Amino acid sequence: MQPERTDLAWGRTTLSMVAAAAIFLRWLPHHGWFASTLVAAAVVTALAINLTRKHRFNRAVHGIQRGIMAPDIASTAAVAAMVVILSALGIYTVTVLSVT
Repeated sequence: MQPERTDLAWGRTTLSMVAAAAIFLRWLPHHGWFASTLVAAAVVTALAINLTRKHRFNRAVHGIQRGIMAPDIASTAAVAAMVVILSALGIYTVTVLSVT
C-alpha cells in the first residue's frame, strides 16, 4: 500500500507544479519573458515528475518484495531544489520587477 500512497503524493506534487505554472501565466502580461521562464520551469518539472512516476512506483514495489528499500533521495532533492528556485524567482519577480 505504501507505493500507492507515494505515487499519489507525486501526483499531487505534479498538480501543484501545474498550478504554479498557471499562476505564473497570469504574470505574463505584466512581467513578460521573465514570467515565461518561470512557466517553462514549472511545466518541465511537472513533466519530469509525471514521466518518472511509473519507474519510482515499480522500484518501490520491487524493493518491498525483496525486502531492500532505499529512499529516492535524488528525485526528492531535485524537486525540493526546484521548488526553492521557483519560490525565490517568484519573490524576485513580485518584489523587484514590480517596482520597475
